[in-house]
Amino acid sequence: MFLSDYAIFEGDSCMFRWKESEARLRRHAFDLRGAGASFKVHYWGVSGRLLSNPYHKHSFFEICYVLNGEGTYQDQETVHLIGRGTWFCSRPGIYHQIVTEGLALLFVAFEVDESVTDQTIADGFRRMAQQEDIIVMERNGGEHPASLLWKSLLIPEDSVPPLTASALPHAAMALILSFLPLFGGMAPGNVKPPSSTSALLNQARLFIRDNLSEPLTLPIVASSLNISERHLSRLFSSGIHETFSSYLRRERVRQAAWWLKNSDCSIKEIADRTGFGSVHYFTRTFHSLMSITPAKYREQAHQGD
Repeated sequence: MFLSDYAIFEGDSCMFRWKESEARLRRHAFDLRGAGASFKVHYWGVSGRLLSNPYHKHSFFEICYVLNGEGTYQDQETVHLIGRGTWFCSRPGIYHQIVTEGLALLFVAFEVDESVTDQTIADGFRRMAQQEDIIVMERNGGEHPASLLWKSLLIPEDSVPPLTASALPHAAMALILSFLPLFGGMAPGNVKPPSSTSALLNQARLFIRDNLSEPLTLPIVASSLNISERHLSRLFSSGIHETFSSYLRRERVRQAAWWLKNSDCSIKEIADRTGFGSVHYFTRTFHSLMSITPAKYREQAHQGD
């Protein structure tokens, strides 16, 4: 997105301080984690007058909501008229473009962390990425639950107090989940809190992800959740049809691949950060899962930059 330097914008009867709203969201709502879902937010946008942008694509979702103004939105070869009350979804890998002389626009770019997201929710976003109905026009004057949620994240111009910083991540999570029924990823009413079993499994996966540099074992992770080792083992085998040790090994390799691609850390440093303990074990495990050595993976990843 390309933003103009407007201090406030008017949508419906409300006025918001967009620069402060955007900065606050970027500060407090970028890594969203709940019992059943996890999202990485790449950026929030609150624009008083967004102008045309080039024909482009990206690897994540970008959801936009028009508060005021008119223009067109091109999704591959199809051009749609957009205006006040329009929602539109830029899907991963799809070329798109906004053409306008000025839109008051809210937008958020995010991706789903499927390694710690409930399968039902992850499947919903996969369906959403394949949906061709990417335009939704409000029929009720901006009172759709998703639009009300989004406006609640902003700092109003009048004396109404904004949400507290601690409440922002929860409201932002609710907003992103509301996109599933909005864009056909899931039927209305089907976005439900996960079961206690699913929540426990996701807690275990989050604990593993956040403590990969440590010598994780089944007893250690089970103890962190106050459950038995047998119960934890069953959670993995019934929930994701994988053993605890297999999941842990795959998660270490997944995180190591990220470090190889996005950092200048040495192979030894990455082996330590991801809990392999030795370069030899790291190289052997990485190769067994990725069919390539860590050094070769890094070389190929950088060649593609």
